[in-house]
Amino acid sequence: MMGFHGPSLLFTILVLVSVALPHAAAKFPQKATIFELEIIKEKAPHILHDLCCPDREDVYECIERGFDDCCSYLLGEKITNEGIATAWLKKLNFLSIETAWAGSNFNWNFQTNMTAYNSWFAKNASMLIGDFSLEMKNQARRFDTSRFQSSSIKRMFMLLLRGGYLNDREKREKLTKVSNEMENIYGKGTVCRESGECLALEPDLEDLIATKRDYDELLWAWKGWRDEVGRKVRPLYPQWVELKNEGARTNSYADESEVWQERYEMRDGKFEAMLSRIYTAVKPMYEQLHAYVRRKLAEHYGQDKVDTDNGMIPAHLLGNMWGQQWNNIYDLVTPYPDVPDLDVTQEMRRQGYTVHKMFKTAERFFTSLGMDPMPESFWEESMMERPKDREVVCHGSAHNFFKNRDVRIKMCTEITMEDLYTVHHEMGHCEYYLQYHDQPVVFSSGANPGFHEAVGDTIALSVVTQDYLHEIGLLDEVSNNEAADINYLMKVALSKIAFLPFGLMIDKWRWGVFRGDIKPEDYNKEWWRLRAGYQGLKPPIERTEEDFDPGAKYHIPSGTPYIRYFVSFVIQFQFHRAMCKEAGFEGPLHLCNTYNSAEAGQKLRDMLSLGISVPWWEALEVLTGSQTIDPSAIEEYFAPLVKWLEKQNGGNVGWNPNP
Repeated sequence: MMGFHGPSLLFTILVLVSVALPHAAAKFPQKATIFELEIIKEKAPHILHDLCCPDREDVYECIERGFDDCCSYLLGEKITNEGIATAWLKKLNFLSIETAWAGSNFNWNFQTNMTAYNSWFAKNASMLIGDFSLEMKNQARRFDTSRFQSSSIKRMFMLLLRGGYLNDREKREKLTKVSNEMENIYGKGTVCRESGECLALEPDLEDLIATKRDYDELLWAWKGWRDEVGRKVRPLYPQWVELKNEGARTNSYADESEVWQERYEMRDGKFEAMLSRIYTAVKPMYEQLHAYVRRKLAEHYGQDKVDTDNGMIPAHLLGNMWGQQWNNIYDLVTPYPDVPDLDVTQEMRRQGYTVHKMFKTAERFFTSLGMDPMPESFWEESMMERPKDREVVCHGSAHNFFKNRDVRIKMCTEITMEDLYTVHHEMGHCEYYLQYHDQPVVFSSGANPGFHEAVGDTIALSVVTQDYLHEIGLLDEVSNNEAADINYLMKVALSKIAFLPFGLMIDKWRWGVFRGDIKPEDYNKEWWRLRAGYQGLKPPIERTEEDFDPGAKYHIPSGTPYIRYFVSFVIQFQFHRAMCKEAGFEGPLHLCNTYNSAEAGQKLRDMLSLGISVPWWEALEVLTGSQTIDPSAIEEYFAPLVKWLEKQNGGNVGWNPNP
């Protein structure tokens, strides 16, 4: 058998199975899994050699025995044998499942129990998995795929070879250390009152920002979070940027921004050009919403606090710590206050909703489309509520463990309509994981990062309709009138339209940082320049370069690309329109509810099951019939509201970003 050099592949498999059998232990075996990863690291360098040359070590034997694939390998030449490539990919997939499973578990353990012990394991696992990934990337470079017949195999190699990576292990260790330190600062951040009471971000500070209407109290929370987190992250961030850029340049990228944009398979500025085209289309909707909200905030806080004469909005007044979504101030901006509120939070609590029931409600929507129920392990292993006995990362996230259909959600869920929406969003990720579960690991990803974010939100566009809420008993009756429609669309717009410039500017800022256009000494100034230009927001107090306000947003210290959310917030309406068409719905797009439509669900499944095995535009076509991201769907959805806003605002729209 062709296998690992040294101990046999069979021996290695037995070791892996001994630590990875489902439910083999009540607790994830961290020490044994580190041992597994060390074995993989030790054996990985021999995989390609043993496939090419199972019985030869010396290139000089080629002189006597004739040149073949083995000789090409030993001489350092490119390998052109597609059969060897196929065998190599098979071994890679087996080991990638093991390393992905291990990495997911170590990451889960740390995020759900932030101890130094778990941090040590997560760091060491990350390093060992990094060693394996680098070795396999180097082996992948040994192949010349230009004459391969299989387009699928060619695509696998393309995906394997993209991305930057530090070759120097010490620098990788430093990058891991810096990344962990930034996440620790964010995850453990609290803001303390003079009385000694300390507030965590979730739920304490977020609840305060969402519900309080006192200007100075909001300012205290806003400033305190940035003082506690942003300022501490600042000295670490330039180190992180330098190391990420070095890894990118080692792999022939200009900088890390090219690595991030490569996920969208559009080169030579085409991706940013597409984003500009989309934003140009949606910007007028945001400007109308901004003008209306600005006027309503001025009515509440006073013209001295909120300038309605082409002024910008103070960033702490929008009901969200980052001013990214404004739905929490709906009470201040409700178009028709006398129309019953569509927020069913109180009704959920009156009916005795539990966190478990919220997740079951989300599952029921997905299964009504013919999609998969969550596996038993989901209900046993997910962290659905904030534990009282340990520190955790509360930021909601979905996790794929790559084995046994093990998917989970980590979330500090509250009994609110907003969290019911978030539960659907996160479960959408899990459904995506389950649909492409049978793909090779290299294809086990969203068609592009925005697709993954869009799936759950597409479903949630139906979940927040009056029709659906009435169907599940959370709304007594459906009000079919213009006032109710405008109220409903306003609430959705405060989440969706308000978010768009924020979703774009975060990575505009980071791309500028990676490219060197934004220097460390200008980090905060450029952050607020972009926020002023794109969002029409300003800091409520003076900011300096001692501050690092980007670092107060989770995705900055965690290093998570953000443009996926901008893409998601546009394509989810395109997905929704396509599913409504399959469901046979006729009427205004914002009233469509796809619950119980097997036809719509099948179309969605067909797209999700592809993973990243085809370019995203081909996956998009499966569901929508188009290969182009089309903002006309989101424009159609909000058209009645925009028409209403235009009448309300008159000509007082826009802001001066340089007052």
